[in-house]
Amino acid sequence: MSRKDEAARRAGPTSEAPWLRRLLIAVAIGFMLLTLVLPLVLVFSEAFRKGLDVFVAALGERNALAAIRLTLLVAAIAVPLNLVFGVAAAWAIAKFEFKGKAFLTTLIDLPFSVSPVVAGLVYVLLFGAHGLIGPWLQANNIEIIFAVPGIVLATIFVTFPFVARELIPLMQDQGSGDEEAALSLGASGWQAFWRVTLPNIKWGLLYGVLLCNARAMGEFGAVAVVSGHIRGKTTTMPLHIEILYNEYNFAGAFAVATLLALLALVTLLIKTILEFRFGRELAATRKH
Repeated sequence: MSRKDEAARRAGPTSEAPWLRRLLIAVAIGFMLLTLVLPLVLVFSEAFRKGLDVFVAALGERNALAAIRLTLLVAAIAVPLNLVFGVAAAWAIAKFEFKGKAFLTTLIDLPFSVSPVVAGLVYVLLFGAHGLIGPWLQANNIEIIFAVPGIVLATIFVTFPFVARELIPLMQDQGSGDEEAALSLGASGWQAFWRVTLPNIKWGLLYGVLLCNARAMGEFGAVAVVSGHIRGKTTTMPLHIEILYNEYNFAGAFAVATLLALLALVTLLIKTILEFRFGRELAATRKH
């Protein structure tokens, strides 16, 4: 290899001048500091500005605890349901050919293109007092809108693409050879799923569940429409933060906001770990 080729190899695939590379890196770092790091620092500094006692009191307040419990409850319902749907949808799309496959894939992507506020409004038009089936629900004493079921439905809608969208390309890349081999050796369909398919997708599945959970806990738009903002009953953490901020209770608002910020940081940490583990296992699989 000549000296020119060696220099080109060390320079990498691009040929930009060193000053331009440094400028681009500085712009990227500056943008991240301005839009990500600085807001997080401000959230934590505002939360503790009046002292630890005020911070603890804001988190221990009755309505704050109710918002935290409701947020956890909604996530505990929505995430497992989306996990089941995501695995089933990804399995069907990646492993089988059928009519309407492209349409199903498009439907999975629908929440990414529809505003969460519009999604919440659709549920109001369906289940509200003057909605399509609202009168029947009222006649049977079934509450969906301005109640926990409506919040769960809205959360499921905005979060159901995450697991499926994470698994579809992964399962398509893996193909169906391992499952066919298991079936040829006498395994049943469920045995092939539990012992072959599920271990092969475990890291991608955990990654999708992680993103789904983070979005479920932080969702605002769709939940705001269907909740009715009934304080202490139908307010999740994001809605409770808005109420406190509008009441100029900045210390309380930022105290609750720190919980969501910590969720974001923990999500980022686990995401990095999962990407590392998943990437390492995928590279090892491709070598063999």
